[in-house]
Amino acid sequence: MTYSSDSPHGAEQPRGEPSGRPGERPFGEGAPYTTVQNMLSDTAWQVLVAAGVVAIALGIMVLAWPGATLVVIGALFGAYLLISGTFQLVGAFGAHIPRHLRVLSFVTGALSVLLGLLCFRGPAQSILLLALWIGFAWLLRGVMQTATAISGEGMPARGWHLFLGVLTILGGIILIVAPFGSITALTVVAGIWLLALGIIEIMHGIQLRAHLGGGAPRAEHRGLHFPRFRSQPHPQA
Repeated sequence: MTYSSDSPHGAEQPRGEPSGRPGERPFGEGAPYTTVQNMLSDTAWQVLVAAGVVAIALGIMVLAWPGATLVVIGALFGAYLLISGTFQLVGAFGAHIPRHLRVLSFVTGALSVLLGLLCFRGPAQSILLLALWIGFAWLLRGVMQTATAISGEGMPARGWHLFLGVLTILGGIILIVAPFGSITALTVVAGIWLLALGIIEIMHGIQLRAHLGGGAPRAEHRGLHFPRFRSQPHPQA
């Protein structure tokens, strides 16, 4: 209980507790937190729409110029091999690498640097290496997934894992046997996937905006309420 000095004779009179249910927070106390939530929600739907527009633009570019897209992707792949290989070479001499793994780290780093340099010799070399890289990765992943599905008798959705493993093995073999045609087809599929992803993101952003607009009035529009403190009289001598 608090006291106020508004009485005519300066006597302290008890003042009642704030209205509301016991234990209930005063109105507007959580308004700053609600404002931050609303700002994050506004940013979320704007980011979704922007990401959708960017994905659609990239999808159109990939489908319109698949050859140029492959050249750019091949150059980026070569840069990735160079950077990762350099870090592996430097890390091979670090104290955190065990001695029996330093030779392996050095060999893999040197091989990555060599393949990265080959990518910059021409677009054909970079596309070929990219296709072989993806093909061997798919082949290894498919073999592991298939072996796991065959050995795991109580595995959930075992048939689907087995089917996806075999399909991944076939995709890896196709990429290794016919790298140029396969990587071109994969580029077209990536362009279509970007278009579909962009449309889905834009629709999701619009739905989120409609959901936010149909809710209750926001806290920042109601205004923030702060408690008023009444001055206490100075003690009289």
